[in-house]
Amino acid sequence: MTTNLPTNYPALLSEIKQRIRAAQYEALKAVNKELIALYWDIGRLIMERQTGETWGKSVVGNLADDLQKEFPGISGFSVSNLWRMRLFYAAYADNEKLAPMVREISWTKNILIFEKCKDDLEREFYIRMTRKFGWTKNVLAIKIETNTYENTLLNQTNFDQTVSEEIRNQAKLAVKDEYTFDFLELGEEHSERELERALISKVEIFLREMGDMFTFVGSQYRIEVEGNEYFIDLLLYHRRLKCMVAVELKVGVFLPEYVGKMQFYLALLDDKLRLEGENTAIGIILCKDKKKTIVEYALRESNKPIGVASYRILNILPQELRGILPSPEQIAQLLEGV
Repeated sequence: MTTNLPTNYPALLSEIKQRIRAAQYEALKAVNKELIALYWDIGRLIMERQTGETWGKSVVGNLADDLQKEFPGISGFSVSNLWRMRLFYAAYADNEKLAPMVREISWTKNILIFEKCKDDLEREFYIRMTRKFGWTKNVLAIKIETNTYENTLLNQTNFDQTVSEEIRNQAKLAVKDEYTFDFLELGEEHSERELERALISKVEIFLREMGDMFTFVGSQYRIEVEGNEYFIDLLLYHRRLKCMVAVELKVGVFLPEYVGKMQFYLALLDDKLRLEGENTAIGIILCKDKKKTIVEYALRESNKPIGVASYRILNILPQELRGILPSPEQIAQLLEGV
């Protein structure tokens, strides 16, 4: 190998590497689509043959044995997987929206969503989010276990009045009603500074729980006005919304006066730090507990985009929240932005 390479060689190498990786990714996507299409067709054939027939479990068992003998190097033809294919096809065959979408994520993720989610809207949410953010199977499982769907749809914000229509749905999906910090080694009683330090010490996990598109800017972020210093507990940046996100940590119950303080911080961020082309800053007030009606009144007259969320160290969705999700029409409209 010669060492007398042109100065632009690293750029050439980088471009070719990027092109190879892109081709590999597209090839993997194509293979995945073919695999899902294959399983879809197998499920359809089994279902069609069962219609009007008196098939027992033994028929599918025999089918699994024969396929494994014929294709010994190919996995996926177990009895349980063949039944999954049949159920998979039956669930999505008449759903014109989800039928093409399931081909865009892997079979293992499809099965996880299919088996763990209660209805098509919840399945659509996780399919869209998995496709958009590239969640691994393990991350997807955690998102389902921590009730990300419910906690996203139940969020309390004033974004309908304060965020532009172009990014409104994305902004709503960026703020959850409740965050689960079960990765923190904190007791039930802890101070705001202890919570802040614990979150920063595990900032990568914290940002993942916040929602994939956040980057960390700083803690106790200092802004000076008229010789006075003010400190924002946590300052994040949302890459898709292209805006700063101020997070205030409160270890007690939500109080209405927290909104005024957050409005002040957001005004400072917009006036002193916002760059050309960025959207206005968003605030998240993160409390140990909150009363839904109090939050609604506190946000009603605010002219700055603010969301109020609670956090818990243990992963338990309050029972009283399970039955108050938005209407199916509202959920469907929100998901169109993903």
